[in-house]
Amino acid sequence: MKRLLLSVCLLFSFGTCLKAQTQQHSIKGRTIDTASTTLLSGTSVAILNAKDSTLVKFTRTSENGTFELNGIKNGKFILLASYPKYADFVEHFTLDSTTQVKDFGKINLTGMAKLLADVIIKGNRAAMKIKGDTVEFDPKAFNIEPNSKVEDLLKQFPGIQVDKDGKITAQGKTVQKVLVDGEEFFGDDPTLVTKNLRADMVESVQLYDKASDQASFTGIDDGEKTKTINVKLKEDKKNGYFGKAQGGYGTDDYYSGQLMLNKFWGKKKFSAYGIFGNNGTVGLGWDDRDKYSGSAMTMSDDGYMYFNSGGDDFDSYDGQYNGEGLPVARTGGLHFDSKWNKDKESLNTNYKIGSIRVSGDRNTISQNNQTAGVINNVSDQYNNNDMFRQKLDATYEIKLDTTLTLKVSVDGTLKESNTFNRYNTESRNGAGSLINSTDRKLENNVKDQVFNATALLTKRLKKKGRTLSLSLSESINKSDTEGYLNSDNKFYATGRPDSLINQYKVNQITNSTFRSNLAYTEPITTSLSVIVNYGLSLMNGQSDRKSFNQSANGVYNILDTEFSNDYELDQIINQGGAVLNYKKGKSIATLGSKFSGVNFKQFDVYNNRAYTRNFVNYMPQASYQYRFSQQKSLRFNYNGNTNQPTLEQIQPIRVNTDPLNITLGNPELRPSFRSSISANYNSYKVISDQSIWLSAYYSFTANPIVSDVVTETSTAKSTYKSVNLSNEIPSNFSFNGQTSRKIKGIDMNVGINGYVYGNTSYNYITSLVNGVGNRVLNNTKNYVYQGGVNISKYIEKKYNFYGRFGPTYNVARASVNTSSNSDGWGWDGYGRIEVQLPGKFEVYTDGQYEFKGATQTFNQDFSRFLWNASVSKKFFKSQNLKASLAVNDILNQNVGFDRSASNGNITQSSYTTIQRYFLFSLIWDFSKMGGGLQTKK
Repeated sequence: MKRLLLSVCLLFSFGTCLKAQTQQHSIKGRTIDTASTTLLSGTSVAILNAKDSTLVKFTRTSENGTFELNGIKNGKFILLASYPKYADFVEHFTLDSTTQVKDFGKINLTGMAKLLADVIIKGNRAAMKIKGDTVEFDPKAFNIEPNSKVEDLLKQFPGIQVDKDGKITAQGKTVQKVLVDGEEFFGDDPTLVTKNLRADMVESVQLYDKASDQASFTGIDDGEKTKTINVKLKEDKKNGYFGKAQGGYGTDDYYSGQLMLNKFWGKKKFSAYGIFGNNGTVGLGWDDRDKYSGSAMTMSDDGYMYFNSGGDDFDSYDGQYNGEGLPVARTGGLHFDSKWNKDKESLNTNYKIGSIRVSGDRNTISQNNQTAGVINNVSDQYNNNDMFRQKLDATYEIKLDTTLTLKVSVDGTLKESNTFNRYNTESRNGAGSLINSTDRKLENNVKDQVFNATALLTKRLKKKGRTLSLSLSESINKSDTEGYLNSDNKFYATGRPDSLINQYKVNQITNSTFRSNLAYTEPITTSLSVIVNYGLSLMNGQSDRKSFNQSANGVYNILDTEFSNDYELDQIINQGGAVLNYKKGKSIATLGSKFSGVNFKQFDVYNNRAYTRNFVNYMPQASYQYRFSQQKSLRFNYNGNTNQPTLEQIQPIRVNTDPLNITLGNPELRPSFRSSISANYNSYKVISDQSIWLSAYYSFTANPIVSDVVTETSTAKSTYKSVNLSNEIPSNFSFNGQTSRKIKGIDMNVGINGYVYGNTSYNYITSLVNGVGNRVLNNTKNYVYQGGVNISKYIEKKYNFYGRFGPTYNVARASVNTSSNSDGWGWDGYGRIEVQLPGKFEVYTDGQYEFKGATQTFNQDFSRFLWNASVSKKFFKSQNLKASLAVNDILNQNVGFDRSASNGNITQSSYTTIQRYFLFSLIWDFSKMGGGLQTKK
């Protein structure tokens, strides 16, 4: 009996304990208007986890404003009460065994009208939401000053940085496209949007990896991603006009001017812009540069071979001048887009015209590591290049019915470039004795013509998820070049004759490419689908290069057959593949591969010789994404690519523009295979405004193609040949991590970031001494370790600041000569402060500090502090006219500088760039949107 009573007591005690551990609570209260004491029925009441802001329970208040939530376990929580046109109510609380019912009593909500009339009290608005792969920012949760631009808004978003030139970095990657309402704006030149579109017109800003048109239609990832920002406009800001006019003149004859006009009406947008000046703003984006440049032949991963016509040294990645030389630019453009026929048809078209001239000097010091010692090179370069370009593009899309859509895009470009480059170089051995010297001039006139056309037809079939699409494209590229090469080469070794080259060169390059791809998607189950594709491509190309020697003064009519050639290239590419796509719950996964069979025939017209190659490219891919919540996700990717040798590596087109570096061909080259693995993690907590972004990348190459360099030490003349490497695997890796959060009490955002990059490459080096040398495998390592902190604070109508600072450590090593490595510490920092003073005055200053320490190769430190400042005053009630006096590079320290290491060479350069000047400017922002003049509120 005693045992039975004891057992019952123990059982009762255990049940009581278990009950305490699983205790559930009730939460109740009622919402009331603070001013009128009106009970607010239908108020949204949410219980969130304090740890990660995830939703626990949700309800709405009854007719008498009361609410009750039951079944809440122990823990730390947040109560969020929201009602239309009222400020949010937020309160942290804890539930434990001492509390069974949590009664908030009266919850007083304050109307927004009252807040605007009295003191502004800001609730915790969700500044950012994560919806799948898309991060959406709410501008209402940030500060928007009168006449501020989208760029000013982006600077406040967590995880996004905008540098002084307007280049945008998000989640550690460069943003390549900026769209407006999902449409390209001036061919997606980002600064034309971010620096001119007003921030108060923006409803939301989306950040995502834009998929290709094919992937967007099928819903199946094809691995093609572009980091993109989409600016969605408010509906009431889509009627009217706005723009900006700016002009300035300063010391040393620096000047700048800009005009931007936008007119929106209904579903139509018209924009025009003009930019001129010599202070670095050129308005040329990357999209033209990548399509209409180059001076070599390359082969893509799919096996496509391209002749290219010459590179532009003027275009930069983000529409801003890249910093080398002194520019003079005049550019402009027109944009129009519209939707009609109940949004079944749309048109987007752009015209851009521009000219730019860049002149400047560059000094380069390099160390070429050899098994027999080192060769030190010094080069002084002067260049004066100009370019004039016109481009027209248009995209038309029509929904033929609810299941059938056709999208057609065309673009054309005319460009003429004139370049002049002069080089004076000297090479010395490790003892300082002179080996050679060169005085070389290159002059060229290049005329380019480009035309591209694409069409995509998509069809949704009766079964859900079953689709069919056909894409067709045609591109034609023509380039005509004529110019002169003069090179006087002197050698100081005994018995080595000097050489003098004086030639007239004519190059004619033509490419024509047709591509097609048919894709079909089939849902296998509700969670699993497959996409299969087949593509046929045809390509024809010709490269006719002629070099003429001089027969009399100014007469060039003797053909130099050693440096002249006429190549024809015909290709047939068949490509097929299949990708499985799995989507269920919080997981999305893809797995598949593409194969392409390439047959091309290269014909050497001069020597009447044909070269035929047949090969197969293999391109596997896989990805997995898991979404923990709207604010947290994890993604892995794998891509494999077969890289074929380029035509120059197999049968090089011999050029003598640099007589001391000659390239030889290797018809025995085999393809290499690169594997790339990446991972991304992001998380954001709404209440604490804490964000975490992590990304990692690793790639390695099997059977890589590397350079085999043979250098004659007595003349410093080198020959290059590509070979396969079977016993070593080059690799690249990177890691980028950053986190930030708002510190309560001081209302300041604080962040920490870290970046690691590594590259391991190989090449063979042979140093010939009296015709004899040993061939060794050189391993070049480049590592960058960087970290830092950043802080920012924004006090409306008073001041705002941003700053970042941190150390860097660079590793640059060549195994062939370990005593001449180039490892060194560095520091990097940037800060800006803007203060609003009485009388509508504003003071702005920013500074960028850079320090590179001495290394074994370069025994001098390099440091510079680029300090800029301006004072401005706004006029009128709307504050839309501003007068500004700015000083660029106050300390006059803007000296161009860079260091690099590759293939056993360690290089350091300095170059001409824009330095100190004063500039007085007037800036007028004008607008009439939504039926009335936009004034300061």
